[in-house]
Amino acid sequence: MKHLLSTRDLSRVDAVRILDLAEDMADVATRAVPKLPTLRGKTVANLFFEDSTRTRLSFEAAAKRLSAEVITFSAKGSSVSKGESLKDTAQTIAAMGVDAVVLRHPASGAAATLAGSGWIDAAVVNAGDGTHEHPTQGLLDAYSIRKRLHGAGSRGRDLDGVRVTIVGDIVHSRVARSNVWLLSTLGAEVSLVAPATLLPGSIERWPVTAGHDLDAAIAARPDALMMLRVQAERMTSGFFPNEREYAREWGLSAERFARLGADTMVLHPGPMNRGLEISSAAADSARSVVLEQVTNGVSIRMAVLYLVLSGNDGTDA
Repeated sequence: MKHLLSTRDLSRVDAVRILDLAEDMADVATRAVPKLPTLRGKTVANLFFEDSTRTRLSFEAAAKRLSAEVITFSAKGSSVSKGESLKDTAQTIAAMGVDAVVLRHPASGAAATLAGSGWIDAAVVNAGDGTHEHPTQGLLDAYSIRKRLHGAGSRGRDLDGVRVTIVGDIVHSRVARSNVWLLSTLGAEVSLVAPATLLPGSIERWPVTAGHDLDAAIAARPDALMMLRVQAERMTSGFFPNEREYAREWGLSAERFARLGADTMVLHPGPMNRGLEISSAAADSARSVVLEQVTNGVSIRMAVLYLVLSGNDGTDA
C-alpha cells in the first residue's frame, strides 16, 4: 500500500487485512513497554490545515508507538496564513526528510492531489479532506463494530449481514462517506437517517437505503447506531429550523435510547454535541463505543502507517 486516500479503493480482502493487522497493533498496548521498533528511522509528518484533537493525537501516538519520528504542522501561525500553498508547504516539509505525510485539509481531493502530483515522494495518508472522506475513521469504526460483536474471535471476520444506521449531517460528513463505502464493502447493510436537507443529492448512487424517520430506524433494531456531529461550521444556510427542532426529530435522546434494542451499540466519531445529536444517557452508557473508538483509532493508524511505510508492495490503495 503506497497511499491510503479513500475507503472506496479498498477491496474486502484489503480491508480485513488492515483490521486484522490492527488487532496485532492493539496487543502492543498491553505490553510493559507499548512500543515496536518497526518504523525506527522513518519520519512521519502530520500536516493539519484544519483544527483537530482526536485524529492528530491519534496519529502522533501511532507513529511514536512504532518508533517513528514525528513532525507536526498546524496551519495556524504558519506560513499558510501568509498565503503559502499546499504544494510549497508539503515540499518544505518533505525537504526535511519525511517518509509519510498525514494530511488533513479543508479542500475535498487535497490528499489525492498531493499523492498524485509528484510534488513529494512520501506516502500520503488522508486524515480528512473537506467533505470527501476520512478513511482511517471509517476503518476504526468498522474495527470497533467488529470487535464489539465478536470480541476475541473477530480476527478474519467481515461484517456480512450487520445492520448499521448512520444518523445526522450526512451531506457535510466525510466520516459518513468513508463508512458507507467501507461498511458496504465488508458486507454490512447501511441505512441513513437525516432531514432531507442534510442528505446528498447523489444519494441514489450510494449503496444504502435512506429515510428521515429516526424512530422508525430505532424500531428496526439495527446492530449499530452511529450518530454524526452537526457540522455548523460547514453550513452556509439554514439546513433545519433550529437546534431544538433538530434534537427533537433526529437526536438520540434519553427516551429514544431507552427504546433501542438491548444489543444495539452506539457510536459517534466525535467531538459530540451533547443534548443536540446525542444525550449523555446514550454517550455514557455501557452500549456506547465512543471511547473504544478513540482507543481503536491508535491501533488502526498504527496498522496503516506500518503498511504504507514497511509493507509497500508497489500498489496503491
